Amino acid sequence: MLVSAAWIGPAILGAIDSLAQHYLGGESHTNIAAVLFASLDWLLYAALTPGVFWAARRWPLARPHLVRHAILHLGIALLFCVAWAGAGTLLKALLVPSALWGGPLNHLVRWTFITLPFGVAVYLGVVGVEHAIRYFVEARELSERLTQARLAALQSAVNPHFLFNTLNTIGVLVQDGERAEATRIIEQFGEVMRRMLSRNRAHEVMLADELDLVHHYLAIEQMRFADRLTATFEIDDDVLAAAIPSFALQHLVENAIRHAIAKDADARAILVRARRDGDDVEITVIDDGPGFPAGPAPAGHGLENTRERLRALYGARASLIAGNHSPRGTIARMRVPYRELVLEAEIA
Repeated sequence: MLVSAAWIGPAILGAIDSLAQHYLGGESHTNIAAVLFASLDWLLYAALTPGVFWAARRWPLARPHLVRHAILHLGIALLFCVAWAGAGTLLKALLVPSALWGGPLNHLVRWTFITLPFGVAVYLGVVGVEHAIRYFVEARELSERLTQARLAALQSAVNPHFLFNTLNTIGVLVQDGERAEATRIIEQFGEVMRRMLSRNRAHEVMLADELDLVHHYLAIEQMRFADRLTATFEIDDDVLAAAIPSFALQHLVENAIRHAIAKDADARAILVRARRDGDDVEITVIDDGPGFPAGPAPAGHGLENTRERLRALYGARASLIAGNHSPRGTIARMRVPYRELVLEAEIA
């Protein structure tokens, strides 16, 4: 372990310090045993470091058990001081037995109290190193997962079905001589693409921005379905600045279009709701399509991709549940922790 190997540095410095003390003290000869003890005593803690790392991983200093684990680590630190002093006493008995005046037990007790303050500090420092390494690794893994999720979300948002259907609709409008409508849908399509591509680095956006994207997207789909599609929005004003995963709402609305409106001629309505519920934002998308068949949701709905993004961003604090809605249709309900992006921008 690299952290254990790092104790070689203090061991070398300990040996240099011992040699310097002998030289500055005017001693005629160097006590090799004392120099070895000053060096090897540090390497004893190198042997104990894996145990410290294990304890740090087993009882991390993090909520919700921060206080309990902190007290536990203080107790373990005392035990490690005793272990360090015991190993040091054994080492001194092997190298400098004459230094154990008063007997090994008496030396162990004295050496324990001598090393106690510094030993506890060293123990907590090693715990801090373990936490820093673990958080760095987790942060890097999370960054990679977020990047993969963002690219997957972008690919899902600009999917071949949407592109093909939009271009096909434009072609039909041009053939029918409805150039004004074709121009309008091209403008809407350009705005959708601009918003999608401008988010290539954003994992989260304000709900208001996501709603703008959804409005442009639905404007294209409403032309495609010849006014059969109607969309209703019930959005509380106090959640417009809330942070939500980029493209998450658009993906839920697109699911409703693909699996309800496009597949069932009787389906025509989509309802989008957003409200504050305690410390969370709840976003609901409801359609009046045929609903899910018996059993789990088909893989084509892509809901697991959105769930993976929620887990990557918020852990267990977020959720996405989808199922049949009474009397007809499907309902998808997403919950994320409430946080206002606009406030963070103002503070920055």
